Amino acid sequence: MELERYRLCAEAAKKNAKAELVLKNANVVNVFTGEVIKGDVAIAEGIVVGVGQFEGIEERDMEGKYLCPGFIDSHLHLESTLVTPSELIGQAVQCGTTTYIVDPHESANVSGAAGIDYILEQTENVKANVYVMMPSCVPSTEFDDNGCEFTADKMKPYLDHPRILGLGEVMDYVSVVSGDARMHEKLELFQGRTLDGHAPGLGDEDMAAYAMAGIATDHECTDFDYALKERRLGMQILIREGSAARNLEAIVKGIVEHGISTEGFCFCTDDKHIEEIQKDGHINYNVKKAVELGIPAVQAIQMATVNAAKCYGLRHIGAIAPGYQADIVVLDDLCSMNVSEVFFKGRKVGRNELDKRRECPSGLKHTIHLKNFSKECLKLPLQGKRAHVIQMEEGQITTKDLVCRVPGEKEFEANGEFNKIAVIKRHKGTGRTGVGILAGFGLHGGAIASSVSHDSHNIIVVGDNDEDMELAVNELVRTQGGYTIVENGAVSMTLALPIMGLMSDAGYENVNAMLKKMLVKAHQMGVPEAMEPFITLSFMALPVIPELRITPRGLFSVSEFCLLDTIRNGEDNGN
Repeated sequence: MELERYRLCAEAAKKNAKAELVLKNANVVNVFTGEVIKGDVAIAEGIVVGVGQFEGIEERDMEGKYLCPGFIDSHLHLESTLVTPSELIGQAVQCGTTTYIVDPHESANVSGAAGIDYILEQTENVKANVYVMMPSCVPSTEFDDNGCEFTADKMKPYLDHPRILGLGEVMDYVSVVSGDARMHEKLELFQGRTLDGHAPGLGDEDMAAYAMAGIATDHECTDFDYALKERRLGMQILIREGSAARNLEAIVKGIVEHGISTEGFCFCTDDKHIEEIQKDGHINYNVKKAVELGIPAVQAIQMATVNAAKCYGLRHIGAIAPGYQADIVVLDDLCSMNVSEVFFKGRKVGRNELDKRRECPSGLKHTIHLKNFSKECLKLPLQGKRAHVIQMEEGQITTKDLVCRVPGEKEFEANGEFNKIAVIKRHKGTGRTGVGILAGFGLHGGAIASSVSHDSHNIIVVGDNDEDMELAVNELVRTQGGYTIVENGAVSMTLALPIMGLMSDAGYENVNAMLKKMLVKAHQMGVPEAMEPFITLSFMALPVIPELRITPRGLFSVSEFCLLDTIRNGEDNGN
């Protein structure tokens, strides 16, 4: 702390001068001891100077409400919220989330350094702490067809940026455990900083080798047993509860049942739509749900605050104690976790308070490069009756590799049970197209397409007929990205996402209104009610999450880490 600032704060701490602001008569959650202490919180120069009995230039009576540190989302992609970064933060901060650990690999996969710079610039002056993890896997694997490659050399200019904390989720575990030189160059570049992981479905030996490389976290645990294995290796588990992947209940139930220390666990959202944030909450929702499942309230708050701060080396946040930044959440009680007020650096954050939005560079609004796409690209010949099918799972972004009989004679014929799915490369104008078969999506009478398809963000489309699928793809070419629903030969509705094909600058109210209607329509057309159709669909193209995915190069087996012949490899399986 700069000396003059320290002197001012020290005078208030020693009660030789009144603090700028005192929050009186509160129940203060101490995340170090697990206690709840009755008293006042004194704030000066944007930091906490003491907890006890204080007088302030300004005093606010908390009337016995509970004060806890601002919540930390330990892993998220701002792009996946569909709105500009400042809009998302302006909404989520109302839920008490004052710190965001952001991985901008969505932007980087589309636009490289320009995409990363956009995220940094858009979050520079928001009323929250926004830190960035440098994208590690752009592309995510050698089998991806994305817009840019981001090497270790391209990362070096960012090393001294004050908001770059470490290396973002390392998805290409094969390159890690095989000792690939290019991957380990990135790991070594960020030695001494936090290295985020992404490691679903690893065997014990690969998991140990992965952790030995210095990977510190993982947010891809879908059950407690897997989380426990990683925790035993010293990894920090980021418990995810987003719009598509909902892992909190399974993991927290295991923690409670086995009496495991919560010190090694944090919370994250990963991908969560702003509409759902407004409806259910943000990290406060994770905390509330954990308490309902049996985690003591103060421990759940520790998981959302000091645990994450320690994990990422953020020594100035995560607690209400002298010297810590005065990011404070006011809770009505420790059961409902209802957030009544939020303070950032000692100043109350107003409702719907947004910083002035910065303009998006024009080059980031023209990123769909695809010409003359037609339904001829969607043909899927059959060489028999059996095929590999991507079997979706409700509430998860994992899939199963289902080998079974499929409809059709010489060509696959989609229906409501078995949809056709395709991914079309939208970068560099090649139009390369991979086609596969999807079960569990249940779409009838049309097609749904999206330019949000992790992590390369090509156009992904699913439907029960080629004509509607063709129309859906060309609609996204017209809008330069977004979500669209086609029904019975006509475009039903489209949410345009022109910023890198990932985000809208039309305002979150308009985005929410359209998304709400589109969700209703998708479920009316057969998508299961428990499934968030757009986010779930976006993960069907990511070849690092088990078991089966579709890429512009074709069907990809994550367990075998290779491309499959959709039909031939399925004929002799015997299932």
